[in-house]
Amino acid sequence: MAAIIVVGAQWGDEGKGKATDILGGRVDYVVKPNGGNNAGHTVVVGEEKFELKLLPAGVLSETATPVIGNGCVVNLEALFEEIDGLEARGADTSRLRVSGNAHMVAPYHQSLDRVTERFLGKRAIGTTGRGIGPTYQDKVGRVGLRVQDIFDESILRQKIEAALHQKNQILVKLYNRRAVDADAIFDYFMSYADRLKPMVIDSASVLNQALDEGKHVLMEGGQATMLDVDHGTYPFVTSSNPTSGGACVGAGIGPTRITSSLGIIKAYTTRVGAGPFPTELFDKWGEYLQTVGGEVGVNTGRLRRCGWYDSVLARYASRVNGFTDLFVTKLDVLTGIGEIPICVAYDVDGVRHDEMPMTQSEFHHAVPIYETMPAWEEDITGCRTFDDLPEKAQDYLNRLEELSGCRISYVGVGPGRDQTIVINDILG
Repeated sequence: MAAIIVVGAQWGDEGKGKATDILGGRVDYVVKPNGGNNAGHTVVVGEEKFELKLLPAGVLSETATPVIGNGCVVNLEALFEEIDGLEARGADTSRLRVSGNAHMVAPYHQSLDRVTERFLGKRAIGTTGRGIGPTYQDKVGRVGLRVQDIFDESILRQKIEAALHQKNQILVKLYNRRAVDADAIFDYFMSYADRLKPMVIDSASVLNQALDEGKHVLMEGGQATMLDVDHGTYPFVTSSNPTSGGACVGAGIGPTRITSSLGIIKAYTTRVGAGPFPTELFDKWGEYLQTVGGEVGVNTGRLRRCGWYDSVLARYASRVNGFTDLFVTKLDVLTGIGEIPICVAYDVDGVRHDEMPMTQSEFHHAVPIYETMPAWEEDITGCRTFDDLPEKAQDYLNRLEELSGCRISYVGVGPGRDQTIVINDILG
């Protein structure tokens, strides 16, 4: 029995999809415990490149059952568009299951998301506009719509009418938008009911029973640590808890059953959207990382902001997630660049900080303190063991491990499924 959590250790886009895909072929269930169709994953299988948004990366596994967990918010239109797109390319999505306790994104959530962001002006957060935040707001405010509500038309209608009583006031009187018709929203959800019903399960019960039977469950976190609503760079965060603790809640699997917490971290750092980013580069090296690393957001098409590896951030992520292992991705991008800076601490108004500053203001003013290491010239995309790597690449990884407070167990040396070095196999 293994219960493994995969968590992004930076601001997302670290390569969680690849990690999940690699492990997904060896587990029985792959669960997405948080987020919605704002959390994009890119998975390369052979010559095929798949861009997933709402579906767990494990949907591409030939053996695992993919599950959208109770902590997710589900846009039904996006769900079935993505399913249809994968099936058109020959992928089998018939094993997909959806938690009856997951909340559903309504069209009015998307409208509110976009109009609210627009009215924030310079204080915009950088939302994807997919309605994720407003859906979580309704969940916490106890006026949300859950997948199980599809099974009771009367309850669904009542909940929609109750939600719109307030939301139409906001849309019409505050934002000068048209009122949303409750019947139209009801019809929208019911149009997907027949197709959705066979997928719906009591996911917490199913997953815990699987663990009781000695099966392997992998929890695939969306977004990342620094986007966590409690532990990230608030307010430039998502509306859920994409940390290890959040994965337990979002999957319904208790913390005592977790066997590994795997942090996914790039050999450098990227971020999409607004908010502070101490190691961000605005020079040729920022452009280099963006171009060579293919740093474009899967979901938004926005160019990712790029910077050097931030070990302060890595240590923080290791601490709040309780990482047992790290998966370093995109090491190959650093080949041949001469020397590689590593952020080892911050300077905040003349004071050195070796650990994450406590306040938002301090982090906003943080200036990275770097040490440098020589880069390697050799092509590493064909390396399959740690010993295959050039000595300088080994030295770089050893230093990252030392600085990050967690052992490095996997190293990505290219985009392909097979372009991964396994140092410690968490599945034994």
